[in-house]
Amino acid sequence: MTRISSILAWRERRLDTPLVLSLLVLALAAAIAVSGTAAMQRTACEVLIRLVAVVGMYVFIGNSGVISFGHIAFLGVGAYAAAWMTMEPGIKQQLLTGLPTWLGEASLHWLPASLLAGVLAAGVALVAGAMILRLAGIAASIATFALLAIFNVVYSNWDSVTAGTSSIVGIPTAVGLWQACLLALAAIWLAHLYSQSRFGLALRSVREEPVASRACGVNAWRQGLVAFVISAALCGVAGALDAQFLGVVSPDAYYLDRTFLCLAMLVVGGMGTLTGAVTGVLLLSIVKELLNQLESGVTLLGLGIKLPAGAQEIAIGLLMMAVLVWRPGGLLGTREWGWPGRRGARGGEGAVPLARAA
Repeated sequence: MTRISSILAWRERRLDTPLVLSLLVLALAAAIAVSGTAAMQRTACEVLIRLVAVVGMYVFIGNSGVISFGHIAFLGVGAYAAAWMTMEPGIKQQLLTGLPTWLGEASLHWLPASLLAGVLAAGVALVAGAMILRLAGIAASIATFALLAIFNVVYSNWDSVTAGTSSIVGIPTAVGLWQACLLALAAIWLAHLYSQSRFGLALRSVREEPVASRACGVNAWRQGLVAFVISAALCGVAGALDAQFLGVVSPDAYYLDRTFLCLAMLVVGGMGTLTGAVTGVLLLSIVKELLNQLESGVTLLGLGIKLPAGAQEIAIGLLMMAVLVWRPGGLLGTREWGWPGRRGARGGEGAVPLARAA
């Protein structure tokens, strides 16, 4: 009975993290929707879109331990896919003459367009990941950076489909605070369910004990590919939300700057836990907004303060370096948030009940 009770208690606790994170996101969104200005609501929407992207990156990076520099390419794939599916057919036929007829005539609602954009990003990840994940460690990380570069070169020169280096404008801006909040909550739950599934447990076993996991019959390439595809799908949805929030896309918007920012959020919060991913997004988004205000110039105690351009990137880089030096596992380490009064869960949970049930 003691063993059964402990397993049932663990099963109850393992839902604490997504519930707490979901309530936190909902509370912040509701507070800003009720009392925030239009500018604050736009900023909150940007934060929620980043949250979907970083949680998507966590699904692969956090569970595999392989740093990916290429996931922002999937945001770009999703953003352009959303543009193709939601723009007015007349505009597409003038600007994007290389689109297939059926796609040129399509005009979808924001939600199916976002989900289909995620499916397209997942398909690209399936093909690319099948090759990249034959590698391991730093070699795989370098290969993901090559994927990012390939995306930028192709989309910057495919004039008849992406308008090249020119921005695609005229995308319906149907995504607002609550639309972004809905998909941010879905991303949190999907990431949690994956991490608690046998696929997530198997991939973390490869991360922790690669030799032992292979000896137990775990196919490291297959498990990594599953995580890579799910991760890319979430990033593709984030890109679709971004395109339908801003109303404009360009290849350089999904390149090095956003790669650096999203990786910094994941590293600062703690790439090994879902809580770390969410915390990193919220914390660095606040820092980024404060630095934006300082770069624009503020008056404090009668003194005008204005930071030089580029100070934002330097400050975030220094913060990330400090975290890597003093907290290599991120601010949260291996801890997951839970209900007050309960012992915090740890990243990679799931092996505990399996061991107890054995």
